[in-house]
Amino acid sequence: MEEQRTRKRLPGWAKIVLAVVLTLVVTVTGALLLLGRSGVALMQGYFLAKFAFVETDADLNQAVDKALDGLVEGLGDRWSYYLDPESYQSTLESRANNYVGIGVTVTYDREDGLLVQGVTENGPAQQAGVVAGDVITHVNGTSVAGDARYEATNLIAGEEGTQVELTLLGEDGSSRTVTCTRQTLKSESASSKLLEGGVGYVRLNNFYSGSADSLKQQVESLREQGATSLVLDVRSNPGGYVAELIDMLDYLLPEGPIFVERPRWGVETVHESDASCVDLPMVVLVNADSYSAAELFAAQLRESAQVPIVGEVTSGKGYSQITFPLANGGGLGLSVAAYCTGSGHSLIGEGITPDVELALDTADGTDNQLQAALDLLQK
Repeated sequence: MEEQRTRKRLPGWAKIVLAVVLTLVVTVTGALLLLGRSGVALMQGYFLAKFAFVETDADLNQAVDKALDGLVEGLGDRWSYYLDPESYQSTLESRANNYVGIGVTVTYDREDGLLVQGVTENGPAQQAGVVAGDVITHVNGTSVAGDARYEATNLIAGEEGTQVELTLLGEDGSSRTVTCTRQTLKSESASSKLLEGGVGYVRLNNFYSGSADSLKQQVESLREQGATSLVLDVRSNPGGYVAELIDMLDYLLPEGPIFVERPRWGVETVHESDASCVDLPMVVLVNADSYSAAELFAAQLRESAQVPIVGEVTSGKGYSQITFPLANGGGLGLSVAAYCTGSGHSLIGEGITPDVELALDTADGTDNQLQAALDLLQK
């Protein structure tokens, strides 16, 4: 009779340990294959700081913010960026051309507080009786005179639906207190006015959400008022979304290539304009702070329709970014594609050299760059 063989079984705790070890081996191996040694080293650094660092109350969130800042800086790309959670949310609001506030535009020209330059129509400030010319001297009872006025906008800011109390000094010297309820307000990305001689002036503030529709509305309004030419002002415009830029160029320009995109992943894409266009003489105003989409906008108008450019040499940006949301609530903006004009010309390192290169001078109360643009339209 043969002896029955018995198989020794592992105790339960040993099975758990073995499963954990195998899982760690698979995880680490996968991480090495996916992230490489440097990526795994970043993970190791975080875990060591969390579980081995002697100061148990260390602010790891701040450490992560600095590490991500350093990661972007190490890429050597001046157009990539890291946004901490607060900055990321603020950026999302501004790119939607929305913001939470009371609807005032202020300057720091007065020592006794914030001088109100403008008030948003139907905004909280207007509803509370704030008018242009008022000086905000206190916010929630705190004086904002002197150097304190430079921090006053932070006191006025807050969450939607909350209230802020303002003490105002009127132009007649009287003082009064009003209460404003903060709300989400819409920022118009384009504004316009009809100048003498049938010149339509359009100021384009950015290329964020809704900006193409805003530009179209302003141009159509000017044409209805009798505009026979256009000045398009993108000075100090920070750029924005590629889709908005393409939509604007398609609206303004005749048939032809208007934008070339060369992504890291995928194939080169050439975006085309259709035959429909705005058939009016145009001039574009730029300056050193005309950035990204604003530069491509001006460059393509000149390339496709020989539109002259007036102002200063622009910044010379040539990569487009995607802002990726992160698990900590922040955002990582990485350059993911190179972009060029419709002919394939890149602006990197050179920007735009205007046809009329002219530094801004308002000493005599006029905008000399705008005047130069008007002179070109009269030729």
